[in-house]
Amino acid sequence: MSLYDRVRDLPLAIDGSRLERLELAVSPEFTRVTTVVNLDGGGHSGIGEDVTYEADEATAFQQAGLPDLSGEWTIDSLSRALGDMDLFPVAPAWAPSRAYRRWAVESAALDLALRQAGEPLWRVLGIDPQPVDFVISTGLGDPPDAARVLDWVAAAPGIGFKVDATPSWDRDLARVLAGNSSIEVVDLKGHYAGTIVDSGADPALYAMIAEEFPDAWLEDPRVDPRTQIALAGAEDRITWDAPIHEAADIDAMPIHPRTVNVKPSRSGSIADLMGIYDRIREEGLGAYGGGQYELGPGRGQIQYLASLFHPDAPNDASPVEYHQPPREGMPTSPIAPTPSATGFRWGEPG
Repeated sequence: MSLYDRVRDLPLAIDGSRLERLELAVSPEFTRVTTVVNLDGGGHSGIGEDVTYEADEATAFQQAGLPDLSGEWTIDSLSRALGDMDLFPVAPAWAPSRAYRRWAVESAALDLALRQAGEPLWRVLGIDPQPVDFVISTGLGDPPDAARVLDWVAAAPGIGFKVDATPSWDRDLARVLAGNSSIEVVDLKGHYAGTIVDSGADPALYAMIAEEFPDAWLEDPRVDPRTQIALAGAEDRITWDAPIHEAADIDAMPIHPRTVNVKPSRSGSIADLMGIYDRIREEGLGAYGGGQYELGPGRGQIQYLASLFHPDAPNDASPVEYHQPPREGMPTSPIAPTPSATGFRWGEPG
């Protein structure tokens, strides 16, 4: 039985919906805004989190609300209906945002259906939750500053990192990081276009990263004849993130991976997410979880999924306390399993 078959027919009664705004001032230039989606029905509420990055799009969504979803559904019938709906009052600036918002609604629906059934996700899937290893994900700024990592090393000794490499990195910086911290994943960000994190495809950078971080996963290189030469010998450490939305995308990669970064919000639908997990299981691939700077329940939900499918991995799923500057007393890895008694919730009672 596929993983999706275990949840697709869960009955779901929706009476209405509510949206809540979450904000965090990350810097003077950037305030992170997300939206908590609440689906109400039968005396229960299901929650999910829309991680769309454009604050004005989040505001428009919060003002307009969801389409009327009231009625009797199953997880699968609601998902198919959502596939035909436009959840954006104004077209998003970035196409992947459509999947992010759909995931917020589908994860809320899964939470509500499970709570109405009186079951937790782990029991319905037949997988026991495990302690979750996590890493801190960070860029180093421009110009890059190793202190962004070293300050965390001082505050949370032993923590691992997922770092975003940029063309402004040099070998001296890489050696400081490699010698003073545990870099588990280096994100080359070769599959973004039209965003502030575009990094292009620099063969010299790729070759230097592969050499200076010989044990790290190399995420999302842009593969062309020049970068293939630069990455020669490191092919088994290449992993994919941004291009992975469904199981078929794994086969479409120019270098078949040994492991992949699974971001539920990239899939959009529960069916596509579970299809990725099925493919990983069938092929014996590794996986780790990815975060999208969630501020609320979405963070707990990616920790929940990591606890079921890839607990012993460099999961970009650190507790939300890590959105704040380094300080003593931060939660340490691994995270103890804290699934709620019912639903798709983590770290809260009920």
